[in-house]
Amino acid sequence: MLGAFVNAFRTPDLRRKMLFVLFIVALFRLGSTLPAPGVNVANVQASVQSVEGQSLFSLINLFSGGALLQLTVFALGIMPYITASIILQLLTVVIPRLETLKKEGQAGQTKITQYTRYLTLALAVLQATGIVALARSRQLFGADTGRALLYNEDSIFSFVLIVITMTSGTAIVMWFGELITDRGIGNGMSIMIFTQVVATFPGTLWQIRVAQGWFTFFIVV
Repeated sequence: MLGAFVNAFRTPDLRRKMLFVLFIVALFRLGSTLPAPGVNVANVQASVQSVEGQSLFSLINLFSGGALLQLTVFALGIMPYITASIILQLLTVVIPRLETLKKEGQAGQTKITQYTRYLTLALAVLQATGIVALARSRQLFGADTGRALLYNEDSIFSFVLIVITMTSGTAIVMWFGELITDRGIGNGMSIMIFTQVVATFPGTLWQIRVAQGWFTFFIVV
């Protein structure tokens, strides 16, 4: 496998595409670590640490690459797009217009993709609003944790600013995925999903090392 990777890297066109994918993935991870404007990083970190090990929050962190509970720019990640795609696929069965578009080939698929983008942004607004509302009510990390205010100024302006930032982040992530599909290698959205999931592995493995010791750590690895 390593040999195939090296051989592919020697091909100029493949090398350019692979480097482009790595560049986009690096930008994606950077945005997943940058806090949204106005977020109180210290309080968020303290709240995240207080719920470490709880299955629900671990699952949320897994599918968001650790970004959602951190209230970062790319907190929502690619999940609104996945949800929108599933909804459109289900609606295709019950709405004749969508079924007709699906049968029209590339032109129809382009139209469905456009609808998916619009629905993605709508879902991103709803999800971001819900998350920020939970953060504002200090319930994001459950009833017994996260009591500290998670952003610096408790005002409507801060609320709206964070919602807009997260929604814009989703639009950028969606654009990243399309760029990888068009100019890189493979399906961009799948690579974004893979990146989100894999991003939590090092931290999870280290937690296993701390909790269970080196023996269990090496068995898992």
